[in-house]
Amino acid sequence: MEIIHLSAECYPVAKVGGLGDVVGALPKYQCQAGHYAKVVMPAYNTKFMHQNQWRKEYEQDISFGSYRLHYEVLKEKTNKLGFDLYCVLIDGLTNRDSVYSENDDTERFLAFQIATLDWMSQWKHQPDVIHCHDHHTALVPFMIQHCGRFQRLSKVKTVFTIHNGQYQGWFDWSKVIYLPAFDKWKAGLLDWSSIINPMASAIRCADAVTTVSWSYMHELMEKANGLEALFQQLHYKCYGVLNGIDFEVWNPESDIYLQHHYTVENVQEVKQQHKEEICEIFELDAKKPLIVFIGRLVSEKGADLLPDAIGRALYETHGQVNYLVLGSGDTRVENQLASLKYLCKGIYNCFIGYNEALSHRMYAAADFIVMPSRVEPCGLNQMYALRYGTIPMVRSTGGLKDTVTDYGEPEGFGIRFDHASTNDIIISTHRALQLYQDQPRFQSLRKLIMSFNNSWEKSQERYERIYKNA
Repeated sequence: MEIIHLSAECYPVAKVGGLGDVVGALPKYQCQAGHYAKVVMPAYNTKFMHQNQWRKEYEQDISFGSYRLHYEVLKEKTNKLGFDLYCVLIDGLTNRDSVYSENDDTERFLAFQIATLDWMSQWKHQPDVIHCHDHHTALVPFMIQHCGRFQRLSKVKTVFTIHNGQYQGWFDWSKVIYLPAFDKWKAGLLDWSSIINPMASAIRCADAVTTVSWSYMHELMEKANGLEALFQQLHYKCYGVLNGIDFEVWNPESDIYLQHHYTVENVQEVKQQHKEEICEIFELDAKKPLIVFIGRLVSEKGADLLPDAIGRALYETHGQVNYLVLGSGDTRVENQLASLKYLCKGIYNCFIGYNEALSHRMYAAADFIVMPSRVEPCGLNQMYALRYGTIPMVRSTGGLKDTVTDYGEPEGFGIRFDHASTNDIIISTHRALQLYQDQPRFQSLRKLIMSFNNSWEKSQERYERIYKNA
């Protein structure tokens, strides 16, 4: 099959969160399975765009409300990502330093979707599937069915994947002028609670709807930021497909960010070496268990709980553990975590910001990773941690519940807790310390989790079946 992935993010071109990791990996595994997968995304002003070679595939002007916009489609020449990559350049809209903005994302991603469909309408053939990711590309299923301008694509099947149902791309009806002319009798397919809701439109119009874990699909039936009834009504075309991870990028045997590589045979010695180096940088004690948090410092990740929970956990364990945090987000949380360094010197530290290399080194160095998420559609960090022999401490929600079994249960290997609360994080810290002190069991679990296969192979096969059903 020929599969076109449309996304706002794709690692390593531009990444803000897990969406970028997924779109950077799934097409590669689909190509390896014999399909012809491509990625189309906006052309941002990123390092990747400047450091690689591009060929102009197409250019054209399009109407966009009362404006005329010029767009160019650029193709990466070398196929270095393992699939064909196309970036759509619209001067003044896509070529920004950051992926998202606070003011005009509606216009930016609408223009990207319209330009992409305008280009695809000129192809001499039609792809089998257009796979749209999150609300930034969610109006594509509606437009190819109901905008006359894209009638040539009307028989192409569409699959819509929800990576995070909390963000739905809402915008006011006054901006409907940006859409190409469509059958006004179909306007109801855009509307939800008297505003245009791209995610709701995609759920209605796509041939299949997926989320990134089984449990998250069930959770959306009960709590979907206003779309619960829609998921319940259209459940027959909704599927949960657990994300995988890229085993080539996330591989302790060959990770380009690691100085010392390791396998399950020498994990104990080499992880301790990584731990000693990280602890030296951040002035921590390498003899104690190291618990890390890696991710966005936002409420849905439970990051607002961390300052109080870490401070109390370190006090209650009498400083027998280390905590290290890497992330950025809510300014208030950033300041609280930075201030905690002075109160817990020698047993806690943090790096406020985004640092891909440091994140890989922390996975290699850590004994445990804590994920107290309020919402976690899939979660990739726990799977990265398993790959690197780092035991996850996770809240039982979404994909975390699907991928981590508590070590107190038969065949369990991680630490799970029920509530996104300070107390549950503290109790989990005590349990982590207890497990770490039982070194034979701890090292046995470490070797066990490194043997798990959380690659994209099984998930790719599941998507293949969904495409064929569509």
